[in-house]
Amino acid sequence: MEIGKLVEAQRKYFRTGKTRPVKFRREMLLRLRRSLFDHEKLLAEAMHEDMNKSRLEVYMTETGMVLDEIRFHLKHIDGWIRPKLRRTPLAQFPSKSFVRPEPRGVALIMAPWNYPIQLALEPLVGAISAGCTAIIKLPSYAPKTSEAIARVIEDVFPPEYIAAVQGGREENRTLLDQKFDYIFFTGSKEVGRAVMSAAAEHLTPVTLELGGKSPVIVDETADIRLAARRIAFGKILNGGQTCVAPDYLLIHEDVKGTFIRAYREAIEDFFPGGDMSDMNVIINEKHYARVSRLLKDGRAVVGGGTDASRRFIEPTLLDRVSPDSDIMKEEIFGPILPMLTFRRLEECVEFISSRPHPLALYLFTESRAAERRVLGSCISGGACVNDTIMHLATSRMPFGGVGDSGMGGYHGRSSFDTFTHYRSVLKKSNRLDIPVRYRPYSDRKEKLIRLLMK
Repeated sequence: MEIGKLVEAQRKYFRTGKTRPVKFRREMLLRLRRSLFDHEKLLAEAMHEDMNKSRLEVYMTETGMVLDEIRFHLKHIDGWIRPKLRRTPLAQFPSKSFVRPEPRGVALIMAPWNYPIQLALEPLVGAISAGCTAIIKLPSYAPKTSEAIARVIEDVFPPEYIAAVQGGREENRTLLDQKFDYIFFTGSKEVGRAVMSAAAEHLTPVTLELGGKSPVIVDETADIRLAARRIAFGKILNGGQTCVAPDYLLIHEDVKGTFIRAYREAIEDFFPGGDMSDMNVIINEKHYARVSRLLKDGRAVVGGGTDASRRFIEPTLLDRVSPDSDIMKEEIFGPILPMLTFRRLEECVEFISSRPHPLALYLFTESRAAERRVLGSCISGGACVNDTIMHLATSRMPFGGVGDSGMGGYHGRSSFDTFTHYRSVLKKSNRLDIPVRYRPYSDRKEKLIRLLMK
């Protein structure tokens, strides 16, 4: 269906009110869950073809996360959609005040290529739960996976309710020319600006899930071996193509040598015998050329190897990196971790605070004072203490950016809230009408108003 007609068909369908009953929303969530189970093998094969992503990692970071999100919404949606009573001011007597959660309407969800299943379908769970219709723009850089996700959607949903759109920039432009009631975008800061600009033409509210350079601090009190394993996990997950991947390391100079050895051992443990054949590759030639070029900005003390024939870059730890180099300016989106040393924790605070707010912040320490100092001074979308990545793997906390790393949040209740308008309603009684607010005004009325409103 032509995009303009598709948007209009969804708007017409939304106006029927069919998406509003909780019974309908629950059934649609169950349909999505059933379709994910039915197409799980197809999705895993598609991600392997696009990115060499292993079946376990597909489930752990993509399909399984969406299924867990659906489970959480099914458990809580009945309570979320109930109107909530609020206390009514005495000046409004006699009346009742309440807040009604209302679906925003027709939503556009724009998904990126790096976690296409998770980042297309987790927002969709929120849109369905909130009672919206939705069009999902699937990424062109992961074509096999986009085709598979389209199958998941098209097999269980009519297009006037939930639809998938494939294609590239032309389809993006056409979609952004339409009037939506909400836009949820995940991607780069540059494209995020374009999305926000287009949304402004229609006064459409947006959630922007962007990226940025997420720092990781390792101080001298940290458990170095465990820190190295958890940082290596976060850095090489999805081949480093993760918006919350540790993007640079600030390491205390006293433990630098120990950390390098521990990081090397962690990589050796992850890939026995040096066999990295099941590790993700870089998504395409353009990104491979960009990421491999960044290797020149330091000296590899772990890894550093590349294989252009399959767009592969080894997990790499870089030393002798300048704070002004390209690798410290660009979001890496690859398995390369540049390393800078510090002597005082305050150096880290000043360095991070002088840069755009990151999407994530990671701190490895056994010092409560260091934890308080960093979390109390450095602004970020989310954070982990003594781990990486895992703060987003829950439906009980919102995930989102701040400043340059985005606006808005989702997961669990926050996803429902994102696609919901909370309408305040005052229901006035007709049995009694207190005339104090009506003209003609008088000193007596003023005294009474002042008594009621103070």
